[in-house]
Amino acid sequence: MDPKLQRRIQRHGWDKAVPFYERYWQQQLEPAQARLLVMAALRRGERVLDVACGTGLVALRAAALVGREGEIVGTDISDNMIECARQAASEKMLSQTRFIRMDAEALTLPANYFDAALCALGLMYVPNPEIALAQMLQTLKSGGRAVAAVWGERRHCGWAEIFSIVDARVESEVCPLFFQLGAGDLLQQTFAHAGFHEVASQRISTILHYASADSALGAAFAGGPVALAYSRFNAQEREAAHAEYLSSIAPFRRGESYDIPGEFVIVRGFKK
Repeated sequence: MDPKLQRRIQRHGWDKAVPFYERYWQQQLEPAQARLLVMAALRRGERVLDVACGTGLVALRAAALVGREGEIVGTDISDNMIECARQAASEKMLSQTRFIRMDAEALTLPANYFDAALCALGLMYVPNPEIALAQMLQTLKSGGRAVAAVWGERRHCGWAEIFSIVDARVESEVCPLFFQLGAGDLLQQTFAHAGFHEVASQRISTILHYASADSALGAAFAGGPVALAYSRFNAQEREAAHAEYLSSIAPFRRGESYDIPGEFVIVRGFKK
């Protein structure tokens, strides 16, 4: 896909997902975000960059770890995500945070400035993840570390059929290689190619719990990466897509709820 087109799709798609994102994904993404923060080992007073920060779920937790004497800068390609993060930070009176709309592959930020750089489940959407990681590396001080989390193997993510279901009805172009970075040791290799050293990886299994079919559908269609394509569906297409997706996750149904398997890969690397 043309990188410019992919960025535009990501920007407007996540703008549409904002009203539903935290409702359907905050709990489900917490295991990956928590492990990422453990691997980052943030300390009080540190400067931290959060790339593809979304609504600020990780950045706000990081702010508590670095304290008032620290600094958090969050970037995202979506205007609405950035505005949501700013509002949340203001409500929590976290004056050490700021959020800027910025492309992950073109970070106009000071070089050799941050102690740590984070990217929680954002690299899958970047046209060239290696460029994004190289940009993160440039912003880090010597000895600084970057930690990124992505979804794991497609076969370990029970919700994965959402992409083919949507693409059968409207060309989403959301991310042709969504699960590629989670395969094997590719994310580790990408870190190394971008210039990071002492690269280490962890792979964790998780369960995405949804209390009802409506919640599972909301997460898959309205609150996630296919939100832009989904907004183009007519009522008949939505009904058919909903039925097909519920059929695909039927093996994970537990009464009225769904426990859908998932997998995350988290990688850390250091700047020399």
